[in-house]
Amino acid sequence: MPISFDRLFATITELVLCHSPSGAEAEIDCWLLQKFQQIGREAYLDAAGNCVAKIAGRDSSRSIAITAHKDEIGGIVKTIKDNGNLEVRRLGGAFPWVYGEGVVDLLGDRQTISGILSFGSRHVSHESPQKSLQEDQPVKWEDAWVETKCTAEELEAAGVRPGTRMVVGKHRKHPFRLKDYIASYTLDNKASVAILLALAEQIQQPAFDLYLVASSKEEVGAIGALYFSQRQLLDGLIALEICPLSAEYPIEAGPVPVLLSQDGYGLYDEDLNAELRQVAAAQNIPLQLATISGFGSDGSIAMKNGHVPKAACLSFPTQNTHGYEIAHLGAIIHCIELLKAFCKGANR
Repeated sequence: MPISFDRLFATITELVLCHSPSGAEAEIDCWLLQKFQQIGREAYLDAAGNCVAKIAGRDSSRSIAITAHKDEIGGIVKTIKDNGNLEVRRLGGAFPWVYGEGVVDLLGDRQTISGILSFGSRHVSHESPQKSLQEDQPVKWEDAWVETKCTAEELEAAGVRPGTRMVVGKHRKHPFRLKDYIASYTLDNKASVAILLALAEQIQQPAFDLYLVASSKEEVGAIGALYFSQRQLLDGLIALEICPLSAEYPIEAGPVPVLLSQDGYGLYDEDLNAELRQVAAAQNIPLQLATISGFGSDGSIAMKNGHVPKAACLSFPTQNTHGYEIAHLGAIIHCIELLKAFCKGANR
């Protein structure tokens, strides 16, 4: 049964509200393991933190992995000041001016503490360092801090320390519906994980052994996918991703997904891409084709490192990538339909 926009929106909302900064992904791990169990799929966490579900295929001599990373960008605590203020630095491709001043959550070892990402007062002259942020340059992490109003002892009791992860406050992460579009932080890559869940629910007997991998620590180097693809013999890997909308790329917003031929890490496999294009044509699923530069995926990184012989990246057009992202729900559903047909062997 095709997934509805309303149901897809609801699933993505649940995923977005699970904090999962790179390397601190326990909250989404618990949610995913429970969700796979509800669907009726056995899933496990491997040593690198990947959440993996295997669906046995008709031909067990072939195996394909479909990955969608479950980690999100954010910040990492560098220094704790005596007054309870925290210096933070980026974790993945996060920029403070994208988040703006507002509530952030600090995922302490024993307790989550909320604070305010702060840039300083506006009513100042050139004698204050904040003045240059109004006129000359964007806010950098070195210019920002998190105001907690906690004592050093209270932060220590919560387990907030150098290395603690910082993410946008949970109440700020609720997705917003714009007609057939979803707008939210962390659609990269929670919306792709929703595709994995739909495939787990709808695919019963694929043409090959299928591994659905919610990969860990992608935003800091595709660490999870590299670990998995090094240990599991695969004939190919298809990464699910957002695709940035920008004037430099011939990509249009809307319900048409994007298949990449190249990104900043290298080429994708032409034969695997041809298979996906053939399936799309047979199923009357529209596709956009593109090469992009400021980007990498589980697929291109695993292929560049020689872990898989073939890789592809199927994505959906997204505005404001690594910010408050906007994507068409129809493009996400088209990704589900295309991969479902591919896994069933519709082109064979």
